[in-house]
Amino acid sequence: MEREGFSTRLGFILVSAGCAIGLGNVWRFPYITGMYGGASFVLIYLVFLAILGLPIMVAEFAVGRASVRSLAMSFDVLEPKGSKWHIYKYFGIAGNLLLMMFYTTVSGWMLYYLYKMAAGGFEGLDAAGVGAVFGSLLADPVTMGLYMALMVLLCGGVCYLGVEAGVERITKLMMTCLLFLMIILAVNSILLPGSEEGLRYYLYPDFGKVAEYGVQEVVFAAMGQAFFTLSLGIGALAIFGSYIGKSKRLTGEAAWVIVLDTFVAIMAGLIIFHACFAYGVNPSSGPNLLFVTLPNVFNNMPLGRIWGSLFFLFMAFASMSTVIAVFENLICAFIELLKRDRKIIIRRGMVLIMLLSLPCVLGFNVWSGFQPLGEGSGVLDLEDFLVSNNILPLGSLVYLAFCTSRYGWGWENFTREADTGKGVKFPKWVRFYATYILPLIVLYIFAAGYYAKFFS
Repeated sequence: MEREGFSTRLGFILVSAGCAIGLGNVWRFPYITGMYGGASFVLIYLVFLAILGLPIMVAEFAVGRASVRSLAMSFDVLEPKGSKWHIYKYFGIAGNLLLMMFYTTVSGWMLYYLYKMAAGGFEGLDAAGVGAVFGSLLADPVTMGLYMALMVLLCGGVCYLGVEAGVERITKLMMTCLLFLMIILAVNSILLPGSEEGLRYYLYPDFGKVAEYGVQEVVFAAMGQAFFTLSLGIGALAIFGSYIGKSKRLTGEAAWVIVLDTFVAIMAGLIIFHACFAYGVNPSSGPNLLFVTLPNVFNNMPLGRIWGSLFFLFMAFASMSTVIAVFENLICAFIELLKRDRKIIIRRGMVLIMLLSLPCVLGFNVWSGFQPLGEGSGVLDLEDFLVSNNILPLGSLVYLAFCTSRYGWGWENFTREADTGKGVKFPKWVRFYATYILPLIVLYIFAAGYYAKFFS
């Protein structure tokens, strides 16, 4: 069976960026940027994107392009005979499944809010009323389940059309619309009366806040955000590396993905903080920012129903691009493992994902008594912890070790693949850093995540 691929370089960059761009860019990045000193935090964050994210992303792309396989078989193709690197495939596939088990539910919230905002469901409600809408959604497993299933059907349907006709063409369209919507929304927020305070809070360098929270805490926050925002370590980017040709070197391609990911995160902050400060609303973190605070802001804004609908359309695109990317990774993995037709895998896969996502849906209501990580936690928190604090960092270590160790694919093979084509070369002087220092940084993030979760 002939393997499909991307028809354009732009398609590869936008689809890879779509995988990296997700909900964390929009509700987590703006909040921690404001909290930890605005532009001073952004500078620290950009440094860690370059020194943490870029080498690991290039490693993933290189493994995918050299093997022309998904996570399921890429290590098998490239590893030295008799070695066991391929065992990681099972953990990586589990990580992709776990990610889908909660991300589809949260993405379904975006579709629900898009509908509610467009239909005028928030008009006339005060802050308590808007909060009650979100509370009633979480308490209703049927509505949440239906929107989760709709998200699975939409994203599975894109993959069903094929790599070029579905994943590439539709994600390119979604990402183009997403970037256009962000610019429109940011300009609208900046022009609101009183929004200057939002700009000062968000992007004014405040090194006093760095000192207030402590340099170590701010640096760790920047490291964590830089690491987790790019969806590294589960082969979700390697699959797109397997779809591209050899005309361009991979360092430049990875840099473009990081630039787009960062642009979306920064623009999201411009939208959110300008709007919040213009209407005297204190921005808060987590779900409340998107599902309680912002609908209140749009309620007070001229043409707020239109702006709110555009915002949640943008949010739906951001979440769908990630779901499509992870779904495509899983599809290819099971095609290679089971040797079955793509469309059969997708049809059965959509049913499987819906069933696996039900515990997350039920964790907010029927199973709310199940609090696996302590009081106030739920199924979503457990699934997110397993992916974000375990499989992503440990998977990144596997890719790093595989590409730098003589017991794996090896440095020479890795850099030869990364530097095939035209563009920016992967710097040779990075070898010692990537082999010995970067793994220690990733292990530190892994250990600090556990400490923060259970001991702080």
